[in-house]
Order: sequence, then C-alpha cells, then structure tokens
Amino acid sequence: MMKSLFWSLLLVSVLFMNSFSEVQRSKWKGEGTTQNLESIVIGRCYDYIRIVNPAVGEKNCSEIWEAFKNAFVNKDPCSILPEDYELFINLSLHTIPPNKSLFWENNHLLVNSFAGRGRRYMSLADTLFGFCGDFLNWCGQANSIELDYESCPTTEECENNAVESFWRMASITYAQHSSGVIHVLLNGSAVGGAYPEPGFFADYEIPNLQKDKISQIAIWVVDDIEGPDTDSCGTHTVEKLENRLRTLGYDVTCTDNYKSVMFLLCVDYPDDSKCTLSSSAPAAQRGPISSDRGGSWNKLMSLLFWTGSILPAAYHFLPGISDMKDSLCHQPCFGCQNCLRLTGHAVSSLPC
Repeated sequence: MMKSLFWSLLLVSVLFMNSFSEVQRSKWKGEGTTQNLESIVIGRCYDYIRIVNPAVGEKNCSEIWEAFKNAFVNKDPCSILPEDYELFINLSLHTIPPNKSLFWENNHLLVNSFAGRGRRYMSLADTLFGFCGDFLNWCGQANSIELDYESCPTTEECENNAVESFWRMASITYAQHSSGVIHVLLNGSAVGGAYPEPGFFADYEIPNLQKDKISQIAIWVVDDIEGPDTDSCGTHTVEKLENRLRTLGYDVTCTDNYKSVMFLLCVDYPDDSKCTLSSSAPAAQRGPISSDRGGSWNKLMSLLFWTGSILPAAYHFLPGISDMKDSLCHQPCFGCQNCLRLTGHAVSSLPC
C-alpha cells in the first residue's frame, strides 16, 4: 500500500512539474498589455472626436472599445487575424481628406510630429482607428476574458498576434481610403534601406491603394541629421520602390531631404552643418542662420527709423522732399502705414 501511495505521489509531482514548465514556457518575449488599456482607448476616442478632429462627428467610444477588445480576448494570442478587427474599423471609420495621406517607414516619431495631429497631413496614427492604438501594446489569453499584463507574443514568435494583425487591418483600411496626392516619408539612413521588404507599406498599403482615386505619389527620402546617407531617390531600395509604383501606373515624384521635414529635424540639431542656411549672394559670407540675423535686423531697424522718424520730419521741413511719396508710396510692398507715417496721408500701395 505504501508503495502504491509512493508511486501515486510521484506521478502527481511529475504532472505538476510538467504543468508548471508549460506555464513557464507560455510566457512571451514581448511586453505585456499596457496598463489601463480600456481607459486609454476610450479616452483617446473622446479626445479625438471632441478635440483632435471633431469633424468626424459622433462616435460611440464604448462600443468602439468593446469591438476592439472582442477582437482578441478569449482567444489564442497567436491566432488573431486582421479580419477580427473589422467591427472596430467599421465603428471608427471616417473620411481621410484628399491630398493629406502620409505613409511612412522607419520614422514613426518624425511622421507624428510632421503631420501635426492632422493639421498638416493625416497619417495612419492621425485617423481615429490609428489614434486609439498608437504606441500601445495588448494581448489576451486563451479561454479567458482577462488581458495578459505580463507578456505578449512578438512578431518573431508568431505573426498572427493581436498588435500585428491590428496594424495590418488598419494599414489596409488607410490605403483603401486615401486619395489625391499620396505622400510617402522614408528614412534615408535606415539600416537595410529606406524601403523595406517585407514591410507594411510594401505588403499591405501599396496593394490596397485605389489607383483611380490617386493623382500622384510623392516620395520624400530624408536622412537622419546625424545619420548616414544610405539611400536616396533613384538608388538602392528607393529606386526599386519608384519602379514598382511606375509599373503599377502611378505618377511618381521623389525628393531627397525635403526642406519642410529638414526644418523640423533641425529644431533638435540647430548647430549641425545640415541645418545651416547659406546666402544666395556669391560674395556673401556663408554661415548658420544666426549669423545673418544681425544684418537683417539692422536693415529692418534702419528702415523703420527712416520711415518713422527722419523722413516724416524731412517731409515737413525740407522743400521738395514731398515728391518722395511718388517714388516710395507707390512701390510694391511699401505699405499704406509707412506712407501715412512718411507724409501724413494714407496712400494705397501695390499689393505684396
């Protein structure tokens, strides 16, 4: 009897250890669900429809959260498909203005800043469905309605995880509803090239663009301020992208280091050589922006001094000086206010 009890206890111990090992092995390599996920998603929804982009109209943020959550809870974390988010997408979908779409690869933070939360452009993260999930992480557990706050699978562990499938569905939807001039911002300093394959733009967005709704695709290849120039228009992976788009029948343009984006980057690197503006005059000394401020400022102060003090006095006390109004007050951009200060009469100048 004792022998039988011994073997029974041994069997239970082995089963327990195997079960414990399975639990240990089930822990994923990725970070767990973002704390307070429900509050964040619902809060972002209200922030978007009330502050960021009220033009989208009323949305039921509680329903949007439920549709989002039900796409992945109580399921195997490695068996979530893009189609599982279809209800969430339908509830949060809205119009993307023509000429405002901004696609990207390898420059998430830069795109968010450049788009200006939809004021300049509307990137995927500036749509309601993208805004709700931006920078968050989440996953559920099989046979449980609870979220996993300990760990979530990475794409390397399984492609059909909750976050990867979400962004695939979001990217497909974003591409399908983009129109007019399409903008693509690529990182010319990215390891492996500016246009990665596989990648979201290559695999999910380009195939879902609606050609009849698109007039042009404008590619901007921008290097990191302190990074190498590894890829440019007409070379390497960017050339491959240009050829692919032209083969599909699109009108394609490409610009290296697009000035508007470079200006934004230079806010953080004002003293870098790439952030130096040069004078257009051949003999002028070249230097950073700050070196020209003194000259421009002095010229402006000199103009204000003459128009505000010397010339008005001369107009009243020196014979013949009043004829200057014909040569100054009718010059483009001189301005009615300057004429008033100069002569005492508001003379309309040509428009600037």
